[in-house]
Amino acid sequence: MSLATGFTATLPAWLTAELDTLPTVLPTLEDRMDLVNALADRNWREGSGGPFAAIVVDAATGELVSAGVNVVLASGLTSMHAEVTTLSLAQTALGRWDLGAEGADLQLVVNWRPCVMCYGATMWSGVRSMVVAGEGPLLEELTGFDEGPVVDDWAAQFEARGIRVTIGVRHDEAVAVYRAYGDSDSLVYNARGAAE
Repeated sequence: MSLATGFTATLPAWLTAELDTLPTVLPTLEDRMDLVNALADRNWREGSGGPFAAIVVDAATGELVSAGVNVVLASGLTSMHAEVTTLSLAQTALGRWDLGAEGADLQLVVNWRPCVMCYGATMWSGVRSMVVAGEGPLLEELTGFDEGPVVDDWAAQFEARGIRVTIGVRHDEAVAVYRAYGDSDSLVYNARGAAE
């Protein structure tokens, strides 16, 4: 076996084909989360990965910078959660690792509180705000995913680092996506099964 020297991950073909049809400006938080929930629902139904999606927008104008979904199954890489994929696409599009550089006020919009991995990725990305549909154990109860040991004061930790957090935008719509996923026979890809 030879050692790998790189890896790649791309958006699934269904989303790549539709990028030009996505709105270029999403003026309200509800508009932004509506897109995220629609992408999340489509993603699991297409078999690309879990029912998760995210976008990065200019917080003030709503201009879309990047859109992504969970591509764990499509890529074979466990780190390719929606937040990591979307933040990486935004960094690639802008040509910088710090999404807050040059006074940028970029916002990550995602359909649930970040898992333990995406928590760090979001915190270090440079976004200045985050909008989530919900938080807490309901996601795990509905889907069977193990989100890891997220700290109780997760939102306060973002706020302490200058990242504004808004919780509860289109909560019921996000829960409906998770419920549909949980009721399906889709693969829940926790390594070695759910945490006991």
